[in-house]
Amino acid sequence: MTSDWYQQIDRPKFVVAPMVDASELAWRLLCRRHCAQLCYTPMFHSNVFTKDPKYRKENLATCEEDRPLIVQFCGNNPEVMATAAKMVENYCDAIDINLGCPQSIAKRGHYGSFLQDEWELLKNIVGAMSKAVSIPITCKVRIFENIEKSVQYALMLQEAGCRLLTVHGRTREQKGPLTGVASWEHIRAIRKAVSIPMFANGNIQCLQDVYRCLEFTQVDGVMSAEGALTNPALFEGINPVTWEMAEEYLHLVEKYPCPTSYIRGHLFKIFHKIFTFEENNSTREVLATAQNLNDFRRVSIEIKHKYSPYHDGSIHFDDDDNITRQGYNLILPPWLCQPYVRISPEEHNKKMEKISNKQDNDNEAKRVYEGPDGNILSRKKMKKMRRVMRRPHKADSHDRGGRNGGICSRIVCPNPLGGKCGYQLCKKCCKSKCYEEDLDCPGHRILVHTRREMAKKYASENREKT
Repeated sequence: MTSDWYQQIDRPKFVVAPMVDASELAWRLLCRRHCAQLCYTPMFHSNVFTKDPKYRKENLATCEEDRPLIVQFCGNNPEVMATAAKMVENYCDAIDINLGCPQSIAKRGHYGSFLQDEWELLKNIVGAMSKAVSIPITCKVRIFENIEKSVQYALMLQEAGCRLLTVHGRTREQKGPLTGVASWEHIRAIRKAVSIPMFANGNIQCLQDVYRCLEFTQVDGVMSAEGALTNPALFEGINPVTWEMAEEYLHLVEKYPCPTSYIRGHLFKIFHKIFTFEENNSTREVLATAQNLNDFRRVSIEIKHKYSPYHDGSIHFDDDDNITRQGYNLILPPWLCQPYVRISPEEHNKKMEKISNKQDNDNEAKRVYEGPDGNILSRKKMKKMRRVMRRPHKADSHDRGGRNGGICSRIVCPNPLGGKCGYQLCKKCCKSKCYEEDLDCPGHRILVHTRREMAKKYASENREKT
């Protein structure tokens, strides 16, 4: 069931998923050093990728150690997708089409899982990309509720030219607090039907889950997203000490820089269990406001200083009165990398019902608004999101001003585009970019570089006077 090109990349079984703002080069290298055999880039927007050289340069970072590698694109235009594929052909081993993203931004942009009903369009996209490049085109999909339809969907993509299929065993509606359990039954049925290599995605929290999935579904490899984020050594089969993983990652970031938002996100995931303790709120705040590598290292050092006596055994964690008093029932110590366990959709619904009932009984009750990730939003924030969602625009219209319907070119940002921004960003994202990269944006009147140069000049003049 395997093809020649899959043999050439050594038939990888342990795969790190494509994750927006999370599977950058430094993170991929960290996972590879802990037994990951294949990595994907984050999802790139094909339209932005083909038009913006800066976007390409910032995102398509790789190195000799970063192979085999699959680059992932989203989009809905066969010609644009083919052009984007041609641009990365020499930097990777295959090119993936994102047909699985279930988020509202994918709905507005008309890509990801919101293309799964448009089979003729998908045939054209896969066909156009396959003709444009000499390396394989692969697809990452979600299932339909009906197993037979899911099988037919997979067979259609295989016939169109897909050379490897990754199946996430959840439907488009299973996301955020309603994620629930992935269906390996669907994945097994698809595996029996298709003849191309195939990966399974969903329900992977440890190495034992990987082998159970391989045995049950008979797929060629298993992909992990959330599991690898909280434990980058998942495929190594160990639960390493959090600060050791953090320090190794920060060392890689020093060599292969990335935005501070990526670093912050990774450290929050690695230390997620430690941050459930209220006594670590001050350290959490340091991480939330960190601006450079020294700030991030400070977080790791503080946690190491506090928990290494427990890890070394000089203090018994179970005997700590504070821990007992808080009622934590821990399977693994909090200083070890471990899975993030979501509450079930049923528990979430009960939780929301309790909140709703409590507020109904409150004379000053306000309506509960819930975002796509399940977090409760303020009424003002919800109104803003609805206003953005109502604004008509097309997937390739981000080079227009915000008042004309353009959206910030950062894939995860739904804010309106600044009409005169040279970086095609909203003001918030533009300000972050300018601070991180020492730039000016006349369109937004953000003069970070200019002011820093003025400050240097002023300091130099003062030194000369003294």
